Amino acid sequence: MNSELFQFSTITVLLLMVAFYGGTYLLSTRLKQNDGDADGFMVANQRIGLGMGAASMTATWIWAASFYAAATSGYTYGVSGPLHYGFWGALMILFIYPFGRRFRELAPNAHTLGELIHARHGASSQLILALSNLLGSIISLMVNLTAAGALVSVLSPLSFQAGIVIAGMGVLSYTLYSGFRASVFTDFAQLIAMMAIAVVIIPAVLFAMGGPAVMVDNLSNLTAEQANIFSREAFLHQGAPYFVAVLAYAIGNQTISQRLFAVDESHIKPTFITATISYGAIVIGLGMIGLMALTLGVEPINGNMNNLIPQMVSSYLPPFFIGLFFILVIGSLSSTADSDLSALSAIMMADVYGKNIAKNNADPKKMLLIGRMTMIVATVLGIILASFSLDILVMLVFVGALWGAVVFPVIASCFWDRVTNKAFTWAVLSALAVFCLVRFDLLPMTGVLAIGIELLASIGAGVVGGLMVFGFLGKRLGVAAFFIAAVVVAWIGVGTLREYTVLLSSLTAYGVSTLVCTVISLASNERFDFDLIQERVVEYNKPAADELKGETVAAR
Repeated sequence: MNSELFQFSTITVLLLMVAFYGGTYLLSTRLKQNDGDADGFMVANQRIGLGMGAASMTATWIWAASFYAAATSGYTYGVSGPLHYGFWGALMILFIYPFGRRFRELAPNAHTLGELIHARHGASSQLILALSNLLGSIISLMVNLTAAGALVSVLSPLSFQAGIVIAGMGVLSYTLYSGFRASVFTDFAQLIAMMAIAVVIIPAVLFAMGGPAVMVDNLSNLTAEQANIFSREAFLHQGAPYFVAVLAYAIGNQTISQRLFAVDESHIKPTFITATISYGAIVIGLGMIGLMALTLGVEPINGNMNNLIPQMVSSYLPPFFIGLFFILVIGSLSSTADSDLSALSAIMMADVYGKNIAKNNADPKKMLLIGRMTMIVATVLGIILASFSLDILVMLVFVGALWGAVVFPVIASCFWDRVTNKAFTWAVLSALAVFCLVRFDLLPMTGVLAIGIELLASIGAGVVGGLMVFGFLGKRLGVAAFFIAAVVVAWIGVGTLREYTVLLSSLTAYGVSTLVCTVISLASNERFDFDLIQERVVEYNKPAADELKGETVAAR
């Protein structure tokens, strides 16, 4: 590997970023702007078509972590690493569909999942979900800006902090104008560019390293576990924790549910199927770059795994391809960062102001002001947090595990009429408390305590399996899958799961929230009329019919 890495000049990098963000801003200005259209700012008046919807879903799911963490997975765990990252992530996009269809059925006018929960339970449960989404979206924004800083610092003389600031200001510039509509509109262009460039970049790196033959010859440098496509270590350390984490992302992440509420209802199913296939294909390919680096014995610069992909591209490709790669990563992280800003603004506009301050009598213009101010504050906060340069893969799994505490209470609240506000609130709080105890080793995982936690984690594994089967095959098979998965994991995992802290804490969050929610709900005689949700979730403005007819937000 070259000891001297190629770098663009400062002027060249600045021109590339100005061209990208300037072009994106000009695209966003082509959208029709209505100063009082709060619904359009949050969910594009729920008129997104199949083409735009699938592209936006894919581009949002393919974020900085899809490059950096997929490569880290391939570099760390070998042959099975990219498969674990790409396959499970793709599956979770598909997993959203059956539950998302239920969310839209209950609350066709919703802008956030929090609004649905507010209509179902009230303010406390809604604010718990809103706070978890605020935390998750801020961390997601931080991760994407971290990726920008790593890219710029490796490929130019500019500092890590300079890359963070430029990317943050660039994303804010076009998202501030039209909110979610700008995010979706630019996602389409960004995805087309990402797919075209990825098709060129990945084979280019492979052949620059000597081609498939050289890669195969160097597979002997891998350990037995890294060479095994069914590696137990890879599954327990990477595959299973990531699978559990992205399941929580599917339900708890406002960037995903925002697209669910924005897509035209007739296009929901094909949108999710298309996004599932395109995501899996692109990300598995990107993860192979990490495997290539592993086979050749490449060491990441300064031991920082975030530098691995830009390091590989800089070392093996000519300047033109490096420039394409630069745009590829900037496009991927920007498509998710603008989604994070849109999600954060929608939460503050609808969940905090619309429901809890204005009590459904919100002023649309004031909502827009709150949304834009939220974007500015979030960008500044994201830039500050990104300057700490935390490990992307670790942050990804951590946030997903935290969201695991809300998965069962949210889904149960939308299907079971006995779930109460008390059950929802205590289920989430209890799960978060136990998660933190396990994740940060606050108590020694030995003896009876360790066995108890492992049994709770086994229940959590049953919940994950049961929910997936329930979503596609119905209640009876879902319950059967729950018991089978829980028993199998308990049989295998007691005495073993304690060695895998990330997986143990994630599954425990699922198990505790499910037990607490179920027990408290069964102890209550309350019944809920689901028809009330549609009545309680309102549109904040209704543009005139002639405006809607003339507005083209989506490609149908």
